[in-house]
Amino acid sequence: MRILGINAVFHDPAAAIVVDGTVVAAAEEERFSRRKHGKSPVPFSTWELPEKAAAWCLQRAGLDVSELDAVAYSYDPTLVDASLDGVDAGGWEKLRTLYARRAPEFLKTALPGLDPGIVRFVRHHVAHAASAALASPFGDCAVLTSDGRGESESSVLGEYRDGKFVELAHQSLPHSLGLTYEVATAHLGFQRSSDEYKVMALASYGTPRFLPELRELVFTTGDGGFRTAPIDWERFAPARSRDDEFLPEHADLAASVQRVTEEVLLDLARWLHERTGHTDLALAGGTALNCVANTRLHAEGPFERVWVQPAAGDAGTALGAALQLAADFGEAVEPMGGADLGRGWSDDELEAWLRRADVPYERCADIAETVADALADDAIVAWFQGRAEFGPRALGHRSLLAHPGRAENLERLNDVKGREQFRPVAPMVLEDRAPELFSRGPVPSPYMLFVHDVAPQWRDRIPAVTHVDGTARIQTVSREDEPLVARMLAAFERRTGLPTVVNTSLNTAGRPMVDDPRDALECFGSAPVDLLAIGPFAVRRKGGAA
Repeated sequence: MRILGINAVFHDPAAAIVVDGTVVAAAEEERFSRRKHGKSPVPFSTWELPEKAAAWCLQRAGLDVSELDAVAYSYDPTLVDASLDGVDAGGWEKLRTLYARRAPEFLKTALPGLDPGIVRFVRHHVAHAASAALASPFGDCAVLTSDGRGESESSVLGEYRDGKFVELAHQSLPHSLGLTYEVATAHLGFQRSSDEYKVMALASYGTPRFLPELRELVFTTGDGGFRTAPIDWERFAPARSRDDEFLPEHADLAASVQRVTEEVLLDLARWLHERTGHTDLALAGGTALNCVANTRLHAEGPFERVWVQPAAGDAGTALGAALQLAADFGEAVEPMGGADLGRGWSDDELEAWLRRADVPYERCADIAETVADALADDAIVAWFQGRAEFGPRALGHRSLLAHPGRAENLERLNDVKGREQFRPVAPMVLEDRAPELFSRGPVPSPYMLFVHDVAPQWRDRIPAVTHVDGTARIQTVSREDEPLVARMLAAFERRTGLPTVVNTSLNTAGRPMVDDPRDALECFGSAPVDLLAIGPFAVRRKGGAA
């Protein structure tokens, strides 16, 4: 079976293709359109279909649109409850539903030759569940999804048995952990429905002193569900505008919202474990991008192993919808082999780009050694290698790299990217070295979706990646799966004695992550980056540290 998965007409439009149960490709439309999250700054004005991402997925699979057996659309408009009139952001959901009903015709326009009759709607949270459980290395397992909203619900708890999804509980709107976190995000002066990770970072600077009051408003119900009452956020902290100063109560509110979210997720996981007896848990939905909560689930929850879909947000539902439909058709679904499911270029293609751009470059005997030299000299390196990552994390394919032993590199990188200075950057570390430096979180952790405690003896040695609370959101690197990154890390350790390198996404403020060579050259040309490592080629900034 050849199945194209689609998430569209809301944030994070994306496409994925699954052939005979195997994931072939997946990409977000923002990487092509260069509009972050696929959203217009004017509400309701334009909505993106992932037509470029879908066309590329078909190209990667070597298929014409007429050869598809099905298109899986990760939203079922027939399931939207009319009671959404009273739901916060219900207008968005109604518009989303209207577009979803017309999706077959829209897709026919975007993908000429498509038969609208092969479009199948997949329930949003089932698509999330499939993106986690069916893509995980576990096989049958428990699965928990949580986000802002999808059709008429915000969470689903269940399990996969013999490859089939069994729902055990769901939470109907208006109760939503994701929406509660979104509203808090907006109250704290960030962009709603895309900046929640900033609240998670800010939480480390505060104390959860508002937690007792929030526990009365956000709590589990003992049946796999929860309640989220309307909250008067002003009673905790004044509303903050984007350019306003942060007050201590803002950090305390962030810490309190973060903590109550963790507690609810832990309660739900315990309930799910009691009902299923599984040792493994798979997570997806936007809430599953909260790596601090994921770590508590791993460290304090009842499951032995926890796996999180690297594209846990709505982009991942494109993949999940395709996987679920494949399973429904009786296909044997293969686990995801990695997050590098996007576009890539051959060395010859990259060199052609460099020649067209008319920039001086050199072909290195070993780009890993060249980059290790530059990093040891305190250069900032743009690293463009292999196929792009699917999801919001840079995982050693489209990354900015720096020396972790220089505390000032945190501020330096945040300046390069135009980010708030309270936000941390992450370390990548060889998988077999990680236990020396980091504890509490799981190892391996290849998708940067958990936080780990930095060992006390290492905190002063790698200050750039040690957050204010002594943690780091690490990416472990397998020598087998990522040989080039592993060689670079080993080469850097030989020069510095440090087995870890700073890794943050290759982009600047408000821009999607770099995806193609043009993006890489534009970013290098406009940002204070010393070296661009693009395939085996090095482009150096004149007079830079490299």
